[in-house]
Amino acid sequence: MTLEPFFTAPLAIQLHLVTVLPAAVLGAWLIIASRKGARPHRVLGMTYIALMVVTALSALFIHELNPDGPLGFSFIHLFVPGTIISLALALYALRQGDITGHKSAMVGVYIGGILVAGGLTFLPGRLMYQMVMGG
Repeated sequence: MTLEPFFTAPLAIQLHLVTVLPAAVLGAWLIIASRKGARPHRVLGMTYIALMVVTALSALFIHELNPDGPLGFSFIHLFVPGTIISLALALYALRQGDITGHKSAMVGVYIGGILVAGGLTFLPGRLMYQMVMGG
């Protein structure tokens, strides 16, 4: 394992990584272990949402997969509006007292934004692959 690819990456990628890694851990804890509705769940939930918003917005400035495409966007950028919309729906559901809708939206954000999109970063040639596999 090497951190060199992280330190030589563009600022947008560095910001993306330093927000998504704690969001991945925090999100898992919120879904699996936290006492729903308790003050720590609410406070850490807002922290998770803030981390995911910064993660999603920073992705708009990452263009390594398709630098010559329209605005440098690639298929993976479809996760950005999906994440933002799901977070908004989760908050809306919560304010409406729809706990099931809130939970569904938050689990969806975690699966899509963290597990699926994050899993794609471990493909050969991508930064996380380089960091973990050393090349």
